[in-house]
Amino acid sequence: MELGRVLARQLPPKCVVLLIGNLGAGKTALAKGILNGLGVAEIEEVTSPTFTLIHEYGDGRAYHLDLYRLDTVAEVETLGLYELFDRQAIVLIEWGERFPQLLPRQPIEIELNAEADESRTIQVRGLG
Repeated sequence: MELGRVLARQLPPKCVVLLIGNLGAGKTALAKGILNGLGVAEIEEVTSPTFTLIHEYGDGRAYHLDLYRLDTVAEVETLGLYELFDRQAIVLIEWGERFPQLLPRQPIEIELNAEADESRTIQVRGLG
């Protein structure tokens, strides 16, 4: 979560951030830190959007999506992603790498890998 707070200070006010990693890698925990670092939510207010698909924070300044339960491009298109991408907002997407054809050209990618000793390896791409 602390890394998320640090990253939040470096994100442009309008961007798409892919949170990439296997189940349990820490994508939602990182999102909690980012959203808290942006000042749009307290840690305990941020939950996984696995079943609701989209959570909005800070009166539309940030969105947190989870595409894990969706199987087709047609299902994802019903969410109105393009409208979110046009807004002056930070859009965090878990499992977004499954639908690259729907994403803006150069999203920021944060890849988390859980190691056997329960540590994490984290790579950030596209943040400048």
